[in-house]
Amino acid sequence: MRALLCLIALLVAAPLLADDWPQFLGQHRNGVSAETGLLDELPADGPKIHWKKEIGTGYSAPSVAHGKLVLAHRVGNREIVDCMDAKSGERLWRHEYPCNYQDPFGYNNGPRCSPLLTKDKCYTFGVEGILLCLDLKTGKVIWERNTHKDWNVRQNFFGVGSSPILEKGALIVMVGGQPNSTMVSFDAATGKTNWESVGQKDWEGVTKLGWPGEAPMKWTGYEKMASYASPIAVTVGDKRHILCFVRQGMVSISPTDGSVNFKRWFRPRVNESVNAMTPIVVDNHLFFSTAYYSDGSVVMEVQPDGSAKEIWSTYQEQKKDRRHPPSMELHWSTPMHRDGYLYGFSGRNEPDAEFRCIELKTGKVKWTRNERWAKYSSKSPNVFGRGSIIEADNKMIAFGEGGLLGLFRFNSDKPDEISRWQVPELHYPCWAGPVLSDKRLYLRSEDRLIAVDMAK
Repeated sequence: MRALLCLIALLVAAPLLADDWPQFLGQHRNGVSAETGLLDELPADGPKIHWKKEIGTGYSAPSVAHGKLVLAHRVGNREIVDCMDAKSGERLWRHEYPCNYQDPFGYNNGPRCSPLLTKDKCYTFGVEGILLCLDLKTGKVIWERNTHKDWNVRQNFFGVGSSPILEKGALIVMVGGQPNSTMVSFDAATGKTNWESVGQKDWEGVTKLGWPGEAPMKWTGYEKMASYASPIAVTVGDKRHILCFVRQGMVSISPTDGSVNFKRWFRPRVNESVNAMTPIVVDNHLFFSTAYYSDGSVVMEVQPDGSAKEIWSTYQEQKKDRRHPPSMELHWSTPMHRDGYLYGFSGRNEPDAEFRCIELKTGKVKWTRNERWAKYSSKSPNVFGRGSIIEADNKMIAFGEGGLLGLFRFNSDKPDEISRWQVPELHYPCWAGPVLSDKRLYLRSEDRLIAVDMAK
């Protein structure tokens, strides 16, 4: 029986349907759907389109629960939360508020985080750090926190991009506040602060692995602390972990008080770099990766007592042989696991994108397929580029950054593509991952949202 991304708890307080997708990466926050009865292959002229609409800008994937789809996007100088009927796309309510964010690198100015839905509430985290709890039925504000105002947050490169997680009545958020408020827990019902954790007290003096000279970390107070990786929750033995891939590296904290179980420095030495991949856990093996400057990947084995030991890393392999290439370099997407192998899109930029399969416990590359394309050469390249993957009905559903949709079999011997279809209305950049609910696949580009029928 294959090892799943197991032990990840249901992260919402209310019962959900098996086919709901209520938060970033789905019910179990691992990109895996329990849905069956889906298309075996994509028709040459594409599946049926349920509905499609123009939307505001952003990179936020929608979330779906209880027949409602919630999308965060931006129109003009307003950040918007829209609740729609998931079947028809009809708007049910809208909440909006002012937003002045301007991306310093020229990317779009919309929200990056996915909404989090429960039976009666909707939580959103805006690009400028506005944290909202809305009534899911009406859109009425239940509570609001301005995290950039309430904490000393150093502006990140691309705005706020880590989606919050709900854990036993607490909303745990990567705020990034100096000096020790990278992670903050809020009472999910009231918005009051429970605890703050992670920062100078944890990283001061830590050896900066992979940096020239590997000098100890000297805290200045000007460090960026939040990343674009969203936290996950797991239980190993009797120990509960919130695993947070922050700007400085991987850290495990207790959900009850924020105390640190273990940490591992992992950050490219060039300042203009990010950690953006959401970590995954297979049994007790923790995998995380970056696409910047050949830092590659790390696998750690989480112990029953809450500690962790390193199994392999690109850093350790390159210490033995400087020519050793990284096994996988994941930018923002989450790999899928099957029978001890990871499948994912590796590469930092369009011209170095590849689809790869690696062995989880060793990092050995089993195969790699070229998905490169010349940057800005096409709005709809005939490759997946740095795509996103989810799993459903024993297949991988891949969504390329130029709007290419594909189905793949799990096969550690070779790339096993079943079929592909370029979604006509979608184009680069499609950086929000696909969302599957009730046999409808929701695909987003910067300016379009489309509901595709995936039923057999």
